[in-house]
Amino acid sequence: MNKWNQKRTTMRRYDLTAEMYERRYTEEQKAKYKAALKTLNVTGKRVLDVGCGTGLLFSHVATSAQTVVGVDVSSKLLLQAKERARKFPNVHLVQADADHLPFTSSHFNIVFAFTVLQNMPNPPETLREIKRNALRDASVVVTGLKKAISLEAFRMLLQDAGLQVVSFEDADELKCYVAVIV
Repeated sequence: MNKWNQKRTTMRRYDLTAEMYERRYTEEQKAKYKAALKTLNVTGKRVLDVGCGTGLLFSHVATSAQTVVGVDVSSKLLLQAKERARKFPNVHLVQADADHLPFTSSHFNIVFAFTVLQNMPNPPETLREIKRNALRDASVVVTGLKKAISLEAFRMLLQDAGLQVVSFEDADELKCYVAVIV
């Protein structure tokens, strides 16, 4: 399957499951957010949430961040995120492909990519695009779904992308590895 067909399949899957997304993933996502945010300070920062889904992260960062931009390829997930974002005047939503983000380079202080890499046809390309959008001294948080990638392969992926891991979580209750990188 070519890259665009794989992305279109992912987009359609999330559009079809948007109604049950939160029932299925809220607790899992919150555990990832907790693991990532214990080492980060988002106060006054420009935050990018790549693969924002229904915007579950917003309530964890929007009250202290300067700006939060949520990006997702699924229009139906973004409709739900729009409802959540109404509570926060500093949250903005964009429908876009994680490999082709429509922002100027080196703009965000913190970039989150929870549950994104396993949905992408070329994770190194996605990591390059995430890195392009981050400021030089930014923090980037990415996850690797344990059932989709081994710990060794995930660490190698980050290393090959030139990303230095500063914090790593692999707790049993997490379905993903959570890496905070610079």
